[in-house]
Amino acid sequence: MKKLSIIAFLGLSILAFSQETKNVPEARKQDNALLVKPDHAELDAKKKAGEEKAKLPKPYDPKANAEADINKLIAQAKKEGKNILIQAGGNWCIWCLRFNNFVQSTSELKETVDKNYLYYHLNYSPENKNEKVFAKYVDIKEKLGYPFFIVLDKNGKMIYVLKDSSVLEEGKGYSKEKVKEFFDQWAPKS
Repeated sequence: MKKLSIIAFLGLSILAFSQETKNVPEARKQDNALLVKPDHAELDAKKKAGEEKAKLPKPYDPKANAEADINKLIAQAKKEGKNILIQAGGNWCIWCLRFNNFVQSTSELKETVDKNYLYYHLNYSPENKNEKVFAKYVDIKEKLGYPFFIVLDKNGKMIYVLKDSSVLEEGKGYSKEKVKEFFDQWAPKS
């Protein structure tokens, strides 16, 4: 009797598994939803950003000794009575490159920076994270919006950190008025 039951069970199992299913279960229909169709607008935007990035100047130097550079700037700032504006970011960051280009190509902003600041690009990249330098001014584990800015007075004392530069943005670029206001606010007081 036991053998007969096992044979019957196996026979029914084989029959059940050999049947062709006409109705596709609902779960199988959803497999098609997992196919990702390319978003051409997104691909075009990435391509344009890549082309833009390739054309912009690359002010960050991963090989630079940032600590020594900033110490030299502090000595120079004391002589010239200027503050130091440190733009933290990297050549990988389109917004960092845009900001630098915006300042350098907008005469009013460039004049304000040249008159009041020594401008330095502090590199943060896989090649050189400059952790020791960053640790003097910010907690790099904290969420920071690249580029972000560190303002030092002529003696090298940190007087302000703008941790999220999106407040200076306008559309796909930066607002001349907001950037000018930021520069004017942290310029040396006469």
